[in-house]
Amino acid sequence: MNAELQALQDALRAFAREREWEQFHSPKNLASALSVEAAELLEHFQWMTEEQSHTLGEDKKNEIAEEVADVFLYLLQLSDKLGIDPLEAARRKLEINAAKYPVDLAKGSSKKYSDF
Repeated sequence: MNAELQALQDALRAFAREREWEQFHSPKNLASALSVEAAELLEHFQWMTEEQSHTLGEDKKNEIAEEVADVFLYLLQLSDKLGIDPLEAARRKLEINAAKYPVDLAKGSSKKYSDF
């Protein structure tokens, strides 16, 4: 795993241990917390137009950055609990998606994804 991600996971482990929160950090609870934080991220975009979502002010970007961090940190904690390298999992998933959705089907081909 990437050294920076490993250091962040180590810091998260220490943070939870120091507060005696490990008892609450089951995979189920971490997945639930991740879902809640993802919903809080989405809430910032609720009712925005597409254009508005592309032209956020600095204050709004900062608020969203905090939610992005919460989602990322819970994902790292969940990955750590399950022994999953998130970077390796992402690389594998990208390969799977590349095979599942080849470029030639996305660019002007008469056969489209909806034909599958």
